[in-house]
Amino acid sequence: MPRVQPPSSEIIELIRQDDWSAVETALSDLHPADIADVIERAPNEDQKRLFALLPNETKPDVLAELESAAGSEVLESLTNLELSDIVEDMAPDDAADVLSDLDEERSEKVLELMEDEESADVRKLMTYREDTAGGIMTTDVVAMQKTQTVDEAIQAIAYFDPGEPFFYAYIVESNGLLVGYVDIWELLRERDKTRSLGELAHHDFIAATVDMDQEEVAHLIAQYDLTVLPVIDQAGNLVGRITADDVIDVIEEEASEDILRLAGSDDAELESDSPVTSCLVRLPWLFVTIVGGCLTSLILSRYHAAITISHVLILGAFVPIVLAMGGNTGIQSSTLVVRSIALGNLRDRSVIALLLREVMVGAVMGIICGLVIACWAFFLAHRDDSGLTVSVFHLSAAVGIALFSAMTFAAMFGALVPVVLSRIRIDPAVASGPFITIANDVAALLIYFAVTIVLLQFSA
Repeated sequence: MPRVQPPSSEIIELIRQDDWSAVETALSDLHPADIADVIERAPNEDQKRLFALLPNETKPDVLAELESAAGSEVLESLTNLELSDIVEDMAPDDAADVLSDLDEERSEKVLELMEDEESADVRKLMTYREDTAGGIMTTDVVAMQKTQTVDEAIQAIAYFDPGEPFFYAYIVESNGLLVGYVDIWELLRERDKTRSLGELAHHDFIAATVDMDQEEVAHLIAQYDLTVLPVIDQAGNLVGRITADDVIDVIEEEASEDILRLAGSDDAELESDSPVTSCLVRLPWLFVTIVGGCLTSLILSRYHAAITISHVLILGAFVPIVLAMGGNTGIQSSTLVVRSIALGNLRDRSVIALLLREVMVGAVMGIICGLVIACWAFFLAHRDDSGLTVSVFHLSAAVGIALFSAMTFAAMFGALVPVVLSRIRIDPAVASGPFITIANDVAALLIYFAVTIVLLQFSA
């Protein structure tokens, strides 16, 4: 029968009823990922007990699926010896991720309790940054010498015990240099079993280096429709492989990170329930917003002193519209550019061409929206023009032209900021959202007030 949505809610209810016998029975039928989901949704005080109920052979797979917060609760409940037994049965990359969450002293003690071969692989993986190809790869890889025959390779595969399924055998020199790969299906179909793997191998292949950023790895796998990607060191020696399921996690992580950064937050909030942590993450950008607010209030005060009271009343009614339209236009441009940078679409495109395109888009939208708001300003001002010293037409034209100018600038500025940040090797998502919003507010006000002052004084 096909698997349906696991009964997580029902199991949580059994936990609340303190029916642990029924909980154990329900967990026994679930996939490790579903068990991890139940543990994550359970109250903190019950997470350790849930993990303790699991059979020993299931614990490695469940621990690998647990998110940071729930994983930390479970890790605290385990002795070093228990943890070493569990991580020994995990894939090396998953074991490295788990031990990286521990303090250095405890992770070293756990590694010392592990078998030498397993601990060596994990130690090697822990030396790489977690956001690189080396940090997400597994050392479980099927490597064959190019001098081996097809028959020898098939015989050898029967004795391999990798932690994950494999579809390719990588062909290496005697010193470990990667020279190609062979599809397992090709090995099985080859009629001449005495043929060497060096003859059968595909020598045109894509590989990632250990220090390649995980976003670039995801881009490679997506661009070339790969299910697995070999990883090599600086000398070209095969050191591991990255599978598509690892890349799915990377894509989700990077997308979540960019979305949070566009809003002036980061993934530290997702990993913590503490209000203090949330405040520390959000406050820096809110202080920047306060500075922006102070600038806009200063501009408003100077503007009020430059024109008559009657003009302030009617023109002030359009300030929120100008700010909102300029801010939204800027965010639209910056979001589009940030996403294009993340997908690698800007590598072959001219920055000047990109900026010109956004200026044209902003100008066209500005003309349309400017005409609409000018008509609305004409209607409002025409209802009561007794105190105005300029014509209603000039006033509505000033509002329309100001909105057009603000939107055109915002589109160009919103596209420029992510490009500049990317060129100086700063994540464009870090400052694009809050920074562009504040900068566009200030710029929109300056443009709006400058245009209206000049046009109104010219028409007076």
